Amino acid sequence: MSEHHLSRRTFVGGSLAAAGAAAAAGLLPAGVAHAAGPFTIGADGISVTAGTDGAIVVSDGAGVQRLRLAHFLVKDTVLGQQRTFGGTPSAITLPDGRPAIRVDYRMGSTGVGIAVRGTFDVSARRLHARWEATSGNPMYLNSQFHRVALGQAGPETTRALTRWNRDSGGGVPYETNDGVIYARGWADTGGFIRIADSNPAWTVGDWVHVAGTYQGDVLVHDVDVVIGDLRPAAANALAQQRPLGVDIWTDQPFNLWDGAGHAMAVHAQAVNGGTTARDVELSWWGRDFDGVVVASGAETLALGAGGVAQRTVEFPSAEQGIVFVEVRVAAGGDEAFARTTLASLRPYTYQPGGRFGIANYPWLLQPSKADVAALMQRIGVASVRIAYNGAPGIAPAELEQLGIMPNIQHGDVVFGATPEQAKAWAAELVDVVVDAGAHYFEVDNERNQPWMSGQFTEEYIRDGLRPVVERLAEIGHDVKVMNNGLGGMDVNWLDNFHANGGWDLIDVFAFHPGRGNFTPDYAPRPDEWEQGSNGSYWNFLGGLREARRRLDEYGGDKELWLTEAYSCTRPNHWWNDTMRQSAENVLLTLALALSEGVDGVNWYQLHDSIIHQPQKANPTNTEYHFGLMNRDTSAKPSLLAYATATRILEGAEFVRWLEFDDGDVKGLQFDTPSGPMSILWTRTDGYFLNASHDEDVAYYPHPEAWEDDWPTKTDVAFLGARLTEVDVLGRERTVTGSRGVIGVVLDGTPRVYYGLGDQPERRVSSITHRPAEG
Repeated sequence: MSEHHLSRRTFVGGSLAAAGAAAAAGLLPAGVAHAAGPFTIGADGISVTAGTDGAIVVSDGAGVQRLRLAHFLVKDTVLGQQRTFGGTPSAITLPDGRPAIRVDYRMGSTGVGIAVRGTFDVSARRLHARWEATSGNPMYLNSQFHRVALGQAGPETTRALTRWNRDSGGGVPYETNDGVIYARGWADTGGFIRIADSNPAWTVGDWVHVAGTYQGDVLVHDVDVVIGDLRPAAANALAQQRPLGVDIWTDQPFNLWDGAGHAMAVHAQAVNGGTTARDVELSWWGRDFDGVVVASGAETLALGAGGVAQRTVEFPSAEQGIVFVEVRVAAGGDEAFARTTLASLRPYTYQPGGRFGIANYPWLLQPSKADVAALMQRIGVASVRIAYNGAPGIAPAELEQLGIMPNIQHGDVVFGATPEQAKAWAAELVDVVVDAGAHYFEVDNERNQPWMSGQFTEEYIRDGLRPVVERLAEIGHDVKVMNNGLGGMDVNWLDNFHANGGWDLIDVFAFHPGRGNFTPDYAPRPDEWEQGSNGSYWNFLGGLREARRRLDEYGGDKELWLTEAYSCTRPNHWWNDTMRQSAENVLLTLALALSEGVDGVNWYQLHDSIIHQPQKANPTNTEYHFGLMNRDTSAKPSLLAYATATRILEGAEFVRWLEFDDGDVKGLQFDTPSGPMSILWTRTDGYFLNASHDEDVAYYPHPEAWEDDWPTKTDVAFLGARLTEVDVLGRERTVTGSRGVIGVVLDGTPRVYYGLGDQPERRVSSITHRPAEG
């Protein structure tokens, strides 16, 4: 492979602007055969015509024109952006004997050294387009093609597609990226443009971004167009001629219902993406949090090549709870499946002044901004960490109207700036804060790296924090100032920050406790912390207690905020929570925060995926798995746990840690508007989650969310006649006893109890540990 060839293949940078160069005459590459047009090819449900100008028109099976593909744009390192202006079509035959159309395009300038050729072929409901580009210079991998919808089409929507995979090691299924679809709807059908790799942010006007790949010296771009009354995942299966495909969805935002009494309807669309007819089995099941199958069924569908069938199945809703749903299509040795969750949540009216919020902007406004706003109110979100005018998500004034406090974390401090530069930077930043009406201002984020090195406190104070505080005083604006939220409880950085005068400049100390495969109540002391990406430095309660100790020592009546608290559910990794552990840890984390007098907690974050790759999947990257909701915006069990915590802790005052004769039984005591409340759990099985993992292997097969993985159960008998027990999902049950004794079963999951009074320890009759059944 030549050195020149390597440079082409590795030159991947360069974003695209909208194309718009003036048309100019051009010449075809030498040796290309000319042919007259137009040419038409067709298959079941689709026909494609190339005009004499090389434009491709896509029609449905009835001959109604739907889309026009006219131009292509590429970019190389010397000539920059170059686009086509028409082309010459010809009829060709593919190696498999099918007819196709080739278009040799004219470029905008004579002799530019770039050549583009398009090849177009069809199968049932599908056009496959391939654009090949060559240049004497290295080309960027990012190109664009021009498309226009014909007729009375609705607005175009974009959706990142994923594919569900079984885990070969026995862990939970997981999603991987499966392309991007641009979809339009007409009154009677839909049109879908499927691309393996496309960035919607680089799709401008009528020009769609497509990432190419080098094959030898040719930059190749493959795009598929599907016509039909389809869902995106079904269209995607057809686009790739995958043997089977399935898409599932509901008509309810976030698949979330109000309490019991609802038939939770799931729509399923199955597609035969192959070239021959076949009988396909459609099956489904739904399990609750206890593993009980609440509904299941199967049906045989006769699907022709490219055939589609749609069904609706129903699952019962509980007063509060979650149902894990899988829908599967199978034929022969082929299968496709999809998963989602259905949840029900009792209505609840929150009082103002809550302590729990969401970190970062709620940027994915799906299915709508109004729905996201209503969801935040519904689960008790009292604040948003980042909200300013022009930022993604919901504007601060709108949050105020919702009763949600807008705050700001903003600004990258430039270490080594001149005093004039720092002053100008601070003035610009403060303008944003004032304009937003923020209540709290967190100046920068996690600038304590490397962790525990104690570096850069002087620079942070001199070049960032002090100029901000001085500017706020200069204009007389009152906002509570936070330090940059520290990554972990970095005692070395904080000590240096205090020694260098930073403590007197802030109203609030903020940090991000972090947590690995430890229960939230694991509390090693700083001299026991191990560093590294998998070190015990990333613990919750130990760091929180050290923060509280430092606040008490340093004084100044500072508030304490956890501006990022989290539970990562990256699948099948030992360092991260299972879905079930996450629900347990959300509730316990918020209760422990209240027990240490924390003034505010922002949960990171509302939903899975990242802002730069919205609703895309990455099973190995932690950043895609911090949400309270899944990638498809359905609820994780942790979303219900968050709502449960915000409700039971509303108006609660921490009293004390409970101390039982059996030291493995743990508990927190609160006074609440509903009376004394106890949160109980055990640590008989220790403080380490996924403890059987191999230290040298990141992979660890996570159990399904409905599988209870605490190996030891503890039977506790209390003196009394009646208790109310609330689990992490907020499901309530009444526990009654006989002969003056009530029995409950405890393990590593926290459970909430009402009716034990203010001294539960004195009501214990017996405590017995036993292995879990099965």
